[in-house]
Amino acid sequence: MKNVLIILLLVSFSLSSGCSWFGWGDDESDEDETAGYTEKDFYEKIQSSLNSGNWTIAIRNLQLLESQFPFGNYAEQAQLELIYAQYKSADYEASIASSERFIRLHPQHPNVDYAFYVRGLSEISQTSGFFDSFLPTDSTMRDIGTARSSFTTLTELITRFPDSPYAPDARARLVSLRNLLARAEIHAANYYFSRGAYLAAANRGRHVVEQFQQTPAVPDGLAVAAQAYHMLGMKKESQNAVKVLHHNYPDYPLLDETG
Repeated sequence: MKNVLIILLLVSFSLSSGCSWFGWGDDESDEDETAGYTEKDFYEKIQSSLNSGNWTIAIRNLQLLESQFPFGNYAEQAQLELIYAQYKSADYEASIASSERFIRLHPQHPNVDYAFYVRGLSEISQTSGFFDSFLPTDSTMRDIGTARSSFTTLTELITRFPDSPYAPDARARLVSLRNLLARAEIHAANYYFSRGAYLAAANRGRHVVEQFQQTPAVPDGLAVAAQAYHMLGMKKESQNAVKVLHHNYPDYPLLDETG
């Protein structure tokens, strides 16, 4: 009987240790730890977690703070810091959702520009996949829906808040995003060429020339248009594209002596 009791105690200890090891029961311990916290206590603990980069703990406590003090003195600031903590923890979807919520609830907040900025950063980060850190990939050859979203977000930021401290970085990122979007159009045109959809390819090339001026993809856009029009038997349009290409980019590698 004594041996049976010892075995039961050991099993009980193993189960409790296993729960702790796998994170089971963490919510209960967190709630116990913060029981009786004032709003200021929560906020100071959150600042400590943010400063030390403990994003998971910071996020959990920010959510607890909002649930327990939804109209407190730190509520709006906590919402902004939640956006940041989710971004730093690479939970970009959550950060975007929190940004959108803040913008919707506090459109006149003095720091709403920050919500736009971090939302744009999260959307840019979604464009870059996890494996980009390990494998060389061309982001222009993947789905660029989030790149379009970030372009829209950052454009709105600098339009609505041209004097924002985040505007200079947003403008620099918009340049890179325009280059990425223009290059993606060229990849799409090459796909249409492979499918024999020459009119669609021509439209893509023309779109690059008209909508993405001053990007490195413009000469490729002209070359795409020239080739596509040639394949369609539209000689005049093809020759016009070649003339513009030759005049503006005489060193383009695919041009020969006859253009």
